[in-house]
Amino acid sequence: MKFFKVLLSLVVIFAIIGFAAYYFVPKLVADQVMDKVAVELQDSGQLKNIKEEINNDPQLQAFIEDGKNIDSSKLPFQTKEEATRVLMKKFNISEIKEIQSKAQNGMSTEEKQEIFNKLQNKLSDEEMLALKVLAYKELSK
Repeated sequence: MKFFKVLLSLVVIFAIIGFAAYYFVPKLVADQVMDKVAVELQDSGQLKNIKEEINNDPQLQAFIEDGKNIDSSKLPFQTKEEATRVLMKKFNISEIKEIQSKAQNGMSTEEKQEIFNKLQNKLSDEEMLALKVLAYKELSK
């Protein structure tokens, strides 16, 4: 009987730790990544270049503008943390690093289209729309 109590206690403790990790780790990762990227982009002056590139690229501009007038409460995620969770489930680490590397080094039109196609293949229409809303909100800050 004592063995079962100890075993049950351990299972409960591990369940709590797992639950906490599932909800808090993506938030920490998203915050750290977004902070790091924001600082790097501002320090290097690339943020201004990215906004100019988006303004000069009708396809990117149209993609982000789709998120302008959407009611985000009906979408599968509304925050960067929730988006990070979804993306971490749908993409493996090497794919995420590859996308990040391409984004930092500048991308050709073909590379942008390749990334866009990967997103469309792995995400639902609602998830894509949620990303558009988040992108619009981030760029409007």
